Amino acid sequence: MILPILIICLLASLILTPFIRQAALYFDVTDKPDKRRVNVKPIPSLGGLAIYISFSIGLFLLPIDKTILWPIFISGTVMMFTGFIDDLFEIKARYKLLGQVLAAFIIVFWGGITIEFINLPFGGELHFGIFSIPLTILWIVAITNAVNLIDGLDGLAAASTIALITILGMAFIMSDPVVIMISALLIAATFGFLPFNFNPAKIFMGDTGALFLGFLISILSVMGFKNVTFISLIVPILILGVPISDTIIAIIRRIVTKQPLAMADKSHIHHQLMGLGFTHRQTVILIYAISALFSLFSFLFTMSTVWVSVLLMAILLLLVEVLIESLGLIGQNYKPIMKLLRIESDSSDKEKNE
Repeated sequence: MILPILIICLLASLILTPFIRQAALYFDVTDKPDKRRVNVKPIPSLGGLAIYISFSIGLFLLPIDKTILWPIFISGTVMMFTGFIDDLFEIKARYKLLGQVLAAFIIVFWGGITIEFINLPFGGELHFGIFSIPLTILWIVAITNAVNLIDGLDGLAAASTIALITILGMAFIMSDPVVIMISALLIAATFGFLPFNFNPAKIFMGDTGALFLGFLISILSVMGFKNVTFISLIVPILILGVPISDTIIAIIRRIVTKQPLAMADKSHIHHQLMGLGFTHRQTVILIYAISALFSLFSFLFTMSTVWVSVLLMAILLLLVEVLIESLGLIGQNYKPIMKLLRIESDSSDKEKNE
């Protein structure tokens, strides 16, 4: 029974967050307004420390084999420390990447967490062989950074929580007790932080929390979905649909506009929604809804045949494309689907007039 451990984890996060907020204010570790941020006054960061500490307390109280917990704890600590240093000193991107790769190496080589093969939808298996290790490291680093990108608005830590709740639900379906307990702990730790993070935010989780959360989400998805069917491999991608799609769109946008890939901008999903006139709170709720939609599709995928899954993927990709064009996420002139529909509509109107 892990309910008492979850309560301890939740209470620890609730109690620690205000103290960490005061410490961040005292040492002036804040997110100050600039051209890429939406806050109009300095907001304390480092809130991720509360999530990390409360999760770590609960982790070693779990009634499971500690041999898997130590690699998770050590690699997670490396990732948290990387974000912590960045929150304090704003280190260069290559040093952040070095910390992320180090954490990924620890969990892959010590924890033995790798994507080794998948079962193809029409029979047979695809073994990754020597590529399983670099593929897993690439997955971990990519998801970690994707989650980090969406930490730009009050309350967006909850978007990660929606992904965690979905992973928890999938773990129940697949009867994976380790993933169930670890994801439940992380949800409890994040819930304790959310009352201080929702609009108007009193504290941000910063890179300390965003990198730590993204890292754990990435390895939980590998633990829960490795060595499964090709369709099931898509499930963790759907669960993390918002950060992944936002990251891919940002890369495409910077290539199209010939800007450096690592350059920060103010054209992410949350920025564009606010640009359309939605309030801060409305934007956060809309992103919650989009995250929930991706999670719903992930559940439908696990219960569908191959052909139904293909149809669902086509529908989801169309919805994402319409969202991209409506918000101008790649560029104001990039609207192929909407232009096509407009042409067909104009042709139909001409036929009626004739």
